[in-house]
Amino acid sequence: MNTAFINHIASVLNQPIINYAPVSGGDISETFKIDTAAKSYFLKTNTSSHAQNMFQTEKLGLETIKNTNTIAVPELFACGNLGKTAFLLMEFIDAKTPSETNFKTLGEHLAKLHKTSADNFGLTTNNFIGSLPQQNKFYKQWTGFYINQRLLPQLNLAKTNNLLKDSEIPTEARLKEVLTPLFKNIKPSLIHGDLWGGNYVIAKNDTPYLIDPAIYFGHNEVDIAMSKLFGGFSNAFYKTYQNIFPFDAFTETRIEIYQLYYLLVHLNLFGRSYYTQVKHLLNKYF
Repeated sequence: MNTAFINHIASVLNQPIINYAPVSGGDISETFKIDTAAKSYFLKTNTSSHAQNMFQTEKLGLETIKNTNTIAVPELFACGNLGKTAFLLMEFIDAKTPSETNFKTLGEHLAKLHKTSADNFGLTTNNFIGSLPQQNKFYKQWTGFYINQRLLPQLNLAKTNNLLKDSEIPTEARLKEVLTPLFKNIKPSLIHGDLWGGNYVIAKNDTPYLIDPAIYFGHNEVDIAMSKLFGGFSNAFYKTYQNIFPFDAFTETRIEIYQLYYLLVHLNLFGRSYYTQVKHLLNKYF
């Protein structure tokens, strides 16, 4: 960050910045810890052409989760830009290593979030999954939403990027044939949308926080699927969650099908290292 940008953030906060340093925060944006005499802040910056929109939808996601009064999110202070650099400024959460009790609380609070429902699947606005656009057109039925707003956009993008051949992409009719019997009696839940291990934080006071959401009203098991994709959370988390949202005979199958979406996203973001996993699931189910 240059001096002009630091001075701009100081003016937004209306207090001098006494220290700032980069912190690990993901692959999409640059992230910093900002210290003032009063408190510490977490700053995300990005110079891509869609960064302002990306941060605005992230802000909306955090505010939407906050308004459910079910699970904590960092307090937001500002969202804006200076020249070509967009930024999102929020509370810095001083994190700790989660205990089994912390994972139980996270599972309980996530389940409470998932009890927030709506009449349709989708969201009033499109948003992002990583840096990729994520469509959220309203659908009455989960099957139609998941095929047309999740799988097909990523499959077609992979084809455009020469990461999948046309012959490897199932038709809409085939997707519907396979998914319809698996997607019965599913009701819309407000979900985080990108719940891997880097997108929750346990504060030192034991409060679980969600960060970096990609929210929409979808099937609650989508969050469970993402949580399991890269190693999984503690068993205490899943046991507590299942006490509120029991799994059924098709849950494990649906989890793999929901993981296909995230693997396609990773294929499109990071390249062919994810091809084998994507191809395996396409062959297995379609």
